[in-house]
Amino acid sequence: MKKINFLPIIVLAAMFAVACSGDDDSSSQPATCSDGIQNGDETGVDCGGSCEPCEAGSEVTKSGILEEDETWTADKIYFLEGKVVVGEDVTLTIEPGTIIKGKPGQESLASALVVDQGGKLMAEGTADNPIIFTAESDNIQPGELYGTNLDQNDVGLWGGVIVLGKAPISAPGDNETAQIEGIPASESFGQYGGTDPEDNSGVIKYISIRHGGITIGQDNEINGLTLGGVGRGTTIENVEIVANQDDGIEWFGGTVNVTNALVWAQGDDGFDTDQGWSGTMDNGIVIMSSISGTALEMDGPEGTTGADMTHTLKNITLIGAGTTSGYADLRDGLLVNLENVLAYGFGAEATVKINGADSATELANDNITFLDWQIVLPENVNWENIFAGDFEPGDDTKFYNNAEAIDAADATSGANASVFDWTYAASMGVEF
Repeated sequence: MKKINFLPIIVLAAMFAVACSGDDDSSSQPATCSDGIQNGDETGVDCGGSCEPCEAGSEVTKSGILEEDETWTADKIYFLEGKVVVGEDVTLTIEPGTIIKGKPGQESLASALVVDQGGKLMAEGTADNPIIFTAESDNIQPGELYGTNLDQNDVGLWGGVIVLGKAPISAPGDNETAQIEGIPASESFGQYGGTDPEDNSGVIKYISIRHGGITIGQDNEINGLTLGGVGRGTTIENVEIVANQDDGIEWFGGTVNVTNALVWAQGDDGFDTDQGWSGTMDNGIVIMSSISGTALEMDGPEGTTGADMTHTLKNITLIGAGTTSGYADLRDGLLVNLENVLAYGFGAEATVKINGADSATELANDNITFLDWQIVLPENVNWENIFAGDFEPGDDTKFYNNAEAIDAADATSGANASVFDWTYAASMGVEF
């Protein structure tokens, strides 16, 4: 919550008289605001002729639940102390070029921006002025696109961005809602899921989320961008996740569509899907590092399975780091269409894996489909070993009939990389 200091009424009246009294023509002169303390700056500031309290200083610390609409502006740096929650019926607007820095803190003290059910985040950056979420230790300043003291190896320095909506999910026991990972059930926020596939959590455009994924418990970190039960009324496009300790983007059910997303140097998976997400990820790039897990990890519904729980990833480029990380791990009876995928740079043991008998069943029932896959094989790798895991004899043709091994120069599948020229990854000279 924003801390506001209240002075006795008599003192306030005296200050008002000092600031605004005088000859009649003095009213046209800028007044000096004596209450410039909202953001911890106790010096007077020019309020442009107004005697209303005004914010001062270039740094603002936020914590707790936002209970009124707010606008964060590009002339300040905003620090997240613990969870900063956009509450129900509240809209947080973030202007293009604004920098938000998460403070460090383990477990329940981990910092994150959380958009609760019924709240809205209007974060509309531009290609020239993206909105940047990063760590407190990042030396980036207003007007800059990146700092100089951190790189893609600096992971887990704060939490991340969590958006929670009211769209359907497939949770254990067919529960309509669930508590998002990373937020204890004892908190008043953190629920996601519902019955409204058109639910609207706001607009996210041209945002870069860097150096997050701090550990909150054993095998439990915050994703760069977590989407829990987010509805298709929400707009998400042109998003970058860099150096997140856990996954880049993870969907927990919901119906939201995402367009133009890049993940670089994540500690675990690039794109991760769960709980019957039924939207589309169109035009995405995953750039692995030596510590990355699998480029695509996809889990099925955790409750009742339905045909309306199918999701689609199309126009995707997966770039390995020369390690044994996997192309895709398809698990728990998921329903997915994987279209126009290019993969290269992976290690000799990387596979497209059908994981578990329930996934084998969905493959046999044509609920896992492949179209226009191209893979540049590492040296001395047998093409017949790329598709692996649990499946019935002959069902491997569902992959091989729609995929080919190619030379790098012959690639025609994958993402349109030109739309990512605005990203931090592009600024650092990463090739994709």
